[in-house]
Amino acid sequence: MSASPEAPVVSSVEPSFALPGGEMVVHGRALLNSVHETTRVVFGNVIANLVFASPTRLVVQVPDAASGADTMTIATAHGSVNVPVTVATLLGEELHPVANPAVDELSNIYITFSGGRGQSVPTPLYRIDDSSIVHPLVAEVMNPTALALDAAGNLYISSRHDGAVYRLTPTGELAPYAEGMGVATGMAFDASGNLYVGDRSGTIFKIAPSKEIFVFATLEPSVAAYHLAFSPNRNLYVTAPSTSSNDCVYEITPQGMVTRWFEHLGRPQGMAFDDAGNLYVVACWQGRRGVMRVTPQKQATHVIAGSSLVGLAFDAGRSLVLATTSAAYFIPWQVQGFIHRPLLP
Repeated sequence: MSASPEAPVVSSVEPSFALPGGEMVVHGRALLNSVHETTRVVFGNVIANLVFASPTRLVVQVPDAASGADTMTIATAHGSVNVPVTVATLLGEELHPVANPAVDELSNIYITFSGGRGQSVPTPLYRIDDSSIVHPLVAEVMNPTALALDAAGNLYISSRHDGAVYRLTPTGELAPYAEGMGVATGMAFDASGNLYVGDRSGTIFKIAPSKEIFVFATLEPSVAAYHLAFSPNRNLYVTAPSTSSNDCVYEITPQGMVTRWFEHLGRPQGMAFDDAGNLYVVACWQGRRGVMRVTPQKQATHVIAGSSLVGLAFDAGRSLVLATTSAAYFIPWQVQGFIHRPLLP
């Protein structure tokens, strides 16, 4: 006597965090009982697209309308199972970031509408407050690219149009801070208040608090932008996406020594470090798109599924803010007893 078909059983979801449009891989059994039957996957109350289905594996594309969902339901003719997942919450759209957002101590998020090279847009800079309300900021900067905050709360904005870095004070005063940066893209501050700026053609500049400018290091040119981040070990990490599928993350010591720290990435872009020294980088890796976490021992894991990502940053509650080419999202990550930013309904 043949056994009755069983309800679906899920053993794992990889990764269990995703942006709308990202692909999650579900492992288990009885996920598809017959080619003549259908498997239905729902996030909240939104039906998802199945990219691939077999009895032991599903590849699920998170629907755009599933923003903020915390449950994935897999249903067949013989039963269903609810699986906890986290889909990023949309914070703002109709944006155009090209690098990491910047987040201040109050968890205000600064993000750009960069526009095409030489394109002047009415509002090139926005602030998203702790209640997830989007505010336009007055800042006449052509093609704002990277953003960085100093210890006093001043916002620095690089322009790939004119090769300058601008400083916007908390009171709204905008002024040039440094010029002659080539195609100025990524920026990051070190612990001593020196600002590092990546010129897309191959140079990383170091700008001292006195505004003296030094050539800090030289790398291969990038087809898109340099992205910079400092780790807890005080080394500078840089990505420079190219047309290759074997790009790397560079590590640069305070003395300017450059090494290829982690390889085999496709178009790596924005980066951020957590308190434990793990690097989070937007890239493609082993055919997967989204955010990869690389430990100090160089062990990589695909932790957030998503496409069109360009950058990310931790907020004051140690949760993640993510930027795509057109929107900003929030994912609760290393939350210490609370969700710092309320999720939208």
